[in-house]
Amino acid sequence: MPTMLIDEPLGLTCVFSDGGRADYLLDDLPNPRLARDLAIGLVDLIHPHGTADSEGTVNFYVQSLRSMVCTLAAQGFTGGAAQLRRGQLAEFWMPGPPRLEAMTRSLLEGYAQSGGALADGVLELAAGRHFNIQPFRQSLPPYAKEEWQRLTEVCRTLVDDSYAAHRQALADAADGRHPGEGGWQPGNLRWLLARVGPVSISVFGGHLDISAAVVHNRGGFHDAIRAVFPHLDVLIAYRLLFGIYTGIVPDGIADLVLEDIDWAGDSTVLLSYIKRRTAAESLNLPRRAVRLLEQWLAHSALLRTFVTEEERRKLWVGVSRAGGDRRVRKVDRVAVQRWAVRHAVVGNDRQPLKIHRSRIRTTHEAMRDKSTWTGSGRATIDPNHTPDVEGDHYLTATTPAQRHAVETVIEDAQHDMLRRAHPPTVITDEEAAALADGYPHLVAELNLNDSVIAELVGGQRDVFTAACGDQLSGLHGPKGKPCPARPWVCLLCPLAVFAPRHAGNLLRLKVFFSRQWQQMPAAHFMAVFGPYATRIQQVLDRFDPGVIAAAADHVEDQAGELPLRPEEMTA
Repeated sequence: MPTMLIDEPLGLTCVFSDGGRADYLLDDLPNPRLARDLAIGLVDLIHPHGTADSEGTVNFYVQSLRSMVCTLAAQGFTGGAAQLRRGQLAEFWMPGPPRLEAMTRSLLEGYAQSGGALADGVLELAAGRHFNIQPFRQSLPPYAKEEWQRLTEVCRTLVDDSYAAHRQALADAADGRHPGEGGWQPGNLRWLLARVGPVSISVFGGHLDISAAVVHNRGGFHDAIRAVFPHLDVLIAYRLLFGIYTGIVPDGIADLVLEDIDWAGDSTVLLSYIKRRTAAESLNLPRRAVRLLEQWLAHSALLRTFVTEEERRKLWVGVSRAGGDRRVRKVDRVAVQRWAVRHAVVGNDRQPLKIHRSRIRTTHEAMRDKSTWTGSGRATIDPNHTPDVEGDHYLTATTPAQRHAVETVIEDAQHDMLRRAHPPTVITDEEAAALADGYPHLVAELNLNDSVIAELVGGQRDVFTAACGDQLSGLHGPKGKPCPARPWVCLLCPLAVFAPRHAGNLLRLKVFFSRQWQQMPAAHFMAVFGPYATRIQQVLDRFDPGVIAAAADHVEDQAGELPLRPEEMTA
C-alpha cells in the first residue's frame, strides 16, 4: 500500500501492509522547510519503498525528525536539507544518542534517494561511519524452566478460573430476573448486565432508577461485571498463554482478527497472522492452542454483541478493568508488567518476573523438540530465517540441559574421531602370544586376561567381521546388553580384533560396499559408508595375499551372505 505525503497541513498519512493506518502532523515545527524535506526522506523508508511497516517504527522516525528540526532551529538554522553542512550535522550527531543519529542519517539518505539535493559531502557523511555506535543487541535468552512453568501455571489458573466464573455467571443470568422485580441478588445483577452490556456503575444505576452511590453501597456490581465480561487481567493471561502454546510473534498475536482463523474440522485450526518484519504467515495450531482459542471465543462471545462492528472483528476484546465499561484498546509492556506484579509472577531471583513477549517466543522454540532436525536450510524454526540467523537467535539461546546435551554430542564425536585414528587390531598369527606382544596397549586398556585372550584368538568371541573384546561394554548400545551395531560398525570399533578367519566375511562386506556405491549417490555413500570402506581395505592389506585369495573363492557376491535387514538389501 502507498504512503502519501500531505501538503496542507504538513503531515504524513501511512497505510501499512496489514491495513493499519496512522497520521502524523508536522505543521507545528519551527522550520517547515527542513521538516518537509525530512518527511520526504521518511516516505522513502516506509513500506513499500522501505522496511518500516508499523506504527511504532514510523513513530520513532517522526520523533527523531522533530528532535532534529527543533534542535537546529534553536541554533538559528532556517533552511532546508539542501542548506545543511557537514560540520553542522557532525555537531548535531556527535552528542548522540545513537538511535537519534541512526534515524536522522536514514532520513537524509532517504531524501537523497527520493531525488532531493544535498550539499557536497553531506550524503557521504550521512552514509558513513556513525559517531555513536549502537550497542549490539543480543537476543534475549529463554526463561529458566522454573520461571517458564510458573508463568504458564499463573496464566492457566487465571484463564480457567475466570472462564469457570463466566460460565457460572451465564447460568445464573439464565435463571435471573430484573433486579427491580426479583431483588438485589447476584443472579439478577448478572441477568441485567447480560442485557445492557459492560456499563459503568452510574449507567447501571440508571436502569434501576437509583444512584451510583446506592449501587456501590449495595455491593455485588463489580463482582458481577467481572464474571460476565473478560477484563484486562484475563485478556493478558489469554494472550500470554496463547504465545506460550504457539510461539507466534507478539505483534502477530496482538493484531489477530476473526477472519484470520480458518477452522478445518473440530480440532484443527490454520491461523494466519502478520509478522511486521516480513509478511503474512500461517501456522497450524497445536491442539492445546486450539482448545484455548475455542475457550476464548466462548468467553468473549457475549461481550462481542455489545461492541462496534470494527471491534467485533478483533480477536482480543475486553474491558479495561474489572467493574469498568471502557474497552481495552492496547496492551502495552507496562500493563503486562503490572499484571505480573499483581499476580505474583516471580523469577528465580524472587523478584517480579520481567515479561518480554518476544522472549516467550524464544523460550517456546528452545523448549520445542528438535530431535528430527536434519541440518537442512529448509528445516528452520522460522521460514524467513537463514540457518545463520536461526543459530544466532535460537540455538545459541539454550537452557543448561540443552547445553549439556550439545556438549555430550561434541564429546562423543571427539571420542569417535580418536577411535577412528587408531590402527586396526589385526592378528596374522592365531596365537595368544601374537595378540599380547603385538598390542600391549589393547590388552592394558581392555584389561584382557589370559582366558579372554584365548577366547578372542580361538573364535569364542567372534561376531560377523571380527572378534569382540566385550559385547556387553555398552559402546554402541545399552551397557550390559548385547551390542546392536551393524556388521560394518565393527571396522572402526576399538574392541574389534581381526584374524585371518574373518577374511571371508570382510570380503563379503567389501562387495556389499561396492553394490551400495553403484546404487547410492556418491555424497550419500561417503556420508554413510565412506569411513568403513576405507578401514576395510586397511584391514585386508594387513593379511597375507594367500589368505585373501583362498577366502575369495568362497565369496558368491550375494546379499544373503551378510546379516542384513530387509531395507539394507541390494538388488
